[in-house]
Amino acid sequence: MKNIEVNWKAAIVFSLMTMIIVFSNCSEDTFDIYVNIDQELDELITSHSPTGNSEFYILPYTNQYDLIPQDPKNPLSSSKVELGKFLFFETGIAMDAKKPSGMATYSCASCHIPEAGFRSGRMQGIADGGMGYGEHGSQRYMNDNYVESELDVQAARPLSLVNVAFVKNTFWNGQFGSKHANVGTEHLWALDEGTKRNNLGYEAIETQNFEGIHSHRMLVTKDLMDAYGYTALFDEAFPEFNEQSRYSNFTASLALSAYIRSIIAYKAPFQEWLKGNEDALSLEEKKGAKLFFGKANCTSCHYNQNLGSNEFHALGAKDMDHHEDALNRDPKDKRNLGRGGFTNEISDLYKFKVPGIYNLKGTPFYFHGSSKTSVKDVVKYKLNAETENPRVNQTLISNKLNKITLTEVEIDNLVSFLEKSLHDPDLNRYKPTHIKSGLCYPNNDVISQSDLDCQ
Repeated sequence: MKNIEVNWKAAIVFSLMTMIIVFSNCSEDTFDIYVNIDQELDELITSHSPTGNSEFYILPYTNQYDLIPQDPKNPLSSSKVELGKFLFFETGIAMDAKKPSGMATYSCASCHIPEAGFRSGRMQGIADGGMGYGEHGSQRYMNDNYVESELDVQAARPLSLVNVAFVKNTFWNGQFGSKHANVGTEHLWALDEGTKRNNLGYEAIETQNFEGIHSHRMLVTKDLMDAYGYTALFDEAFPEFNEQSRYSNFTASLALSAYIRSIIAYKAPFQEWLKGNEDALSLEEKKGAKLFFGKANCTSCHYNQNLGSNEFHALGAKDMDHHEDALNRDPKDKRNLGRGGFTNEISDLYKFKVPGIYNLKGTPFYFHGSSKTSVKDVVKYKLNAETENPRVNQTLISNKLNKITLTEVEIDNLVSFLEKSLHDPDLNRYKPTHIKSGLCYPNNDVISQSDLDCQ
């Protein structure tokens, strides 16, 4: 009996020791995985950084004006940013609408909604002639008083304004901005009144806003600014302008540009990881980041601070007119030609700008024609590397878009990085608590007022 008792106790001790050893080994392996993956990821990011340092991808805070790229002709200041923030959401300047029922009913934020990653909440943004809001702008539709051709609706999906300060030439075809990719295109500017008005030696977002405030039917005047209470803000933001030119669409465009340059996704978990918080990303997100900067070859195009670039590539994604629900459908729309629609160069046909990719998951529409409805669809499309657009032959597809095979688990990890790690959860900090006109915003039509519980 004594020997049996001893053997029984020995067996228990042996089992406990075995469990401790196994557990210890598992914990050590797990620890090693986490340590190694962070180190490997940092090395990968560093290898793709133009500066040879992963800190290149750290974005500045909103008020770090000395670190935010800006136009020398429109230096950032807190007064400009504050004014631009108001004007971006101000429905009261929508005073050049096609019809009386559209006046003072929309704003810049009608098509660039913070909750939707500063994109449109639907496949196309509708400014003048639109009604309704729904959730994050997803339920906006045509005002019955308008006919389709009168709508301010675009044949290309509105690009995100997040991290636009790092974009050298804006719009899907990069037509805005007099420098960088547009050096040598000066002969084209006079062909279009809007472009001629824009490219006056200013940088990208400034030139786009010079055009946008006109094309989106907005109007800023001294009388209107007096009535709404913005005059003092214009005085503070633009003391160098005389009173005859200080309260205008031009200065309003500069203020809007300053504000837009301040919209930076510095609260995204990937930003926290870059600053040293290794717990900011899950293991799956880190694996996805390794794929992004490695095997999936995403950084062949997405390599700038905003994880976009100033390159243009033909991917063969469908155009907006391929959507049955799209408004003002036109297969001959020049936007379908991409960069070639601006340069008139055959070699530029169907090439579209590489966008920044922070805050992708706020709205389910992707590519210039809103042809994909999930980040996973986008990833799979790029990995497959085959055109879906009957107008774009496979021979025209970018040589940077090559077929890559990933497992379903790898695809899920990559999507996890794109959707979670690059998602700033607090873009609402860029919204004002009110606008000075006292009107509803970002829309002020009667349906939106109900949707937004704003009367």
